[in-house]
Amino acid sequence: MLANGLWQGLLNALGWVLAWIYSIVPNYGIAIVLLTLAIRLLLLPLGIKQIKSMQHMQALQPKLKELQKKYKNNRQKQQEEQMKLYKEAGVNPLGGCLPMLLTLPFLFAMYAVIRPPTLTPSQDPLHKTAFVVANNHLPQDSALFQNVLTHQNTDFLFMNLQCNLVGAGTQVPIKYKDPADGQVKQLPGQGNPTQPTAAPILGKDGTALPFPAETQGVLDCGHKRLPDMIPYILLLAVMVGSTFFQTWQMQRASPKDSQSSQQQAITRVMPLMFAFFGLQFPAGLVLYWTVSNGLQVAQQTYLLRAGHIGPEALERRMAEQNAKAANPTPKRGVMSWMTERAHAIQNQRDQPPKPRPKGNGSAPQGKKRPNPGPGKPSSGGSARGQKPAAGDPGRRKKAAPPGNQLRRNPKPDPPEDDG
Repeated sequence: MLANGLWQGLLNALGWVLAWIYSIVPNYGIAIVLLTLAIRLLLLPLGIKQIKSMQHMQALQPKLKELQKKYKNNRQKQQEEQMKLYKEAGVNPLGGCLPMLLTLPFLFAMYAVIRPPTLTPSQDPLHKTAFVVANNHLPQDSALFQNVLTHQNTDFLFMNLQCNLVGAGTQVPIKYKDPADGQVKQLPGQGNPTQPTAAPILGKDGTALPFPAETQGVLDCGHKRLPDMIPYILLLAVMVGSTFFQTWQMQRASPKDSQSSQQQAITRVMPLMFAFFGLQFPAGLVLYWTVSNGLQVAQQTYLLRAGHIGPEALERRMAEQNAKAANPTPKRGVMSWMTERAHAIQNQRDQPPKPRPKGNGSAPQGKKRPNPGPGKPSSGGSARGQKPAAGDPGRRKKAAPPGNQLRRNPKPDPPEDDG
């Protein structure tokens, strides 16, 4: 239940973002392209990690084959040496698979968001002839949902993005599954020879939509196979070509004999499988796939020019790992910082206290007492037999011991004149 809730939340989030982009740029194809750019930007760190991991794993294949030959009779030793090689190269064996598994849900999610909403007959007795939206991830009050549900304003580059190459140039019947008998039938409406009268469409749970909508019997994908199918062929060819190019680009960046025959066969067959799927997928999903391939090629080109992947990248990575192993640097984290602070506080407490200077009236260390000069009392009044200077704040008068009262020295009398 939790996984299903998360999946539905992802679909609804993508549908909301696509509808929001469409409200700003009212073009279905451009909205899909912008959403693709946003998804690839979000997955950029995972994409770069995937490319590096896959390329490094391919570069390790010759050394792994040597280990398999050397320890072919000792399975445990072979696994230990392989793990040691992975550690020296700084490569995670699952690093190339995990990012790919994380990017695949976005492909399936885009298919669920881009395809037209499915309709099912209403079970409400008050709306026996109506149809209810059964599978939709776009906001019901958005302009994109209205256009997608009514099959209008979904063209891009001479294509209807709701159509596929198989149905290009024809009137494709829109079908539904009748829960009463389990049979697949054609929707009533224009284009249905047996039921030409359209039926109203209700929103989720039978609620009324904010706009009027009726069923259509067919999806308009053109009137002639040629030339209407040419844009679909070109888009599919670009998608397959970009898939081939990105696999060839990674093969060129890998060392010689780094790929097994099975891996080479997979890289050749996968683009053909994508081409087969692209025949039946809506053109909007093929557009998403093509733009995503173009961004993948751009990532790989940047990594190649920056030297992060390529024949010499693995050797440089192994040298860096060996240097780190020879000179390990301790990891600094919250716990290490707290431990260092605790040791510093303990060392400070263990140190003996510094002796304080006694208050004997002597001048503090490092400061010299001003010289009052001959015959002048000092300003501090610290000389024996002298009073502190008048008006000297911060100094308290000390009483003289008994019998030794301090008094002001009178000025000497002038000498008498003998004459």
